[in-house]
Amino acid sequence: MALKATIFKADLNISDMDRNYYGDHSLTIARHPSENDERMMVRLLAFALHAHEALVFGDSIGNDEEPSLWQKDLTGAIQVWIDVGQPDEKRLRKACGRADKVIVLTYGGHGNDLWLDQIRSSLDRAKNLTLMVLPASAPAALAGLAQRSMKLQFTIQDGQIWVTDDKETVHLDMATGQ
Repeated sequence: MALKATIFKADLNISDMDRNYYGDHSLTIARHPSENDERMMVRLLAFALHAHEALVFGDSIGNDEEPSLWQKDLTGAIQVWIDVGQPDEKRLRKACGRADKVIVLTYGGHGNDLWLDQIRSSLDRAKNLTLMVLPASAPAALAGLAQRSMKLQFTIQDGQIWVTDDKETVHLDMATGQ
């Protein structure tokens, strides 16, 4: 018997001073059986960093045709393709050809360095690709906030990210990688 996805509900309040974006979002997140809380929360962080009324979660696990998140215009053209983790070079090239803007939110400490070395030439050629490297401690810290029903406040300013629930705050410094 196949395992089913675990459903999480998240109410986000986002204050992004860098983009002048302020909004509330009620999200339903399906965590695939092969996905852990760390990856799911990084997807949620990716949503908050690029929040838009048309941004939705994709079916990226086991489906090469969809990213972790994407934003399409009214014609169905892909405006923003967001992947989480360390996608392979072929997937990145394909995404760059299909979308106006491709963003990869990567994490994994030393594994990131090895992955970056393997795909560096693709990164240099892709003009519509942006790479965001999370601090090594970020996934575990974010996973500590994971609950089946979450209310999270994201405050983003000058490369600093604060994620708060009713009990604790996680601070990420994207500028210095801390």
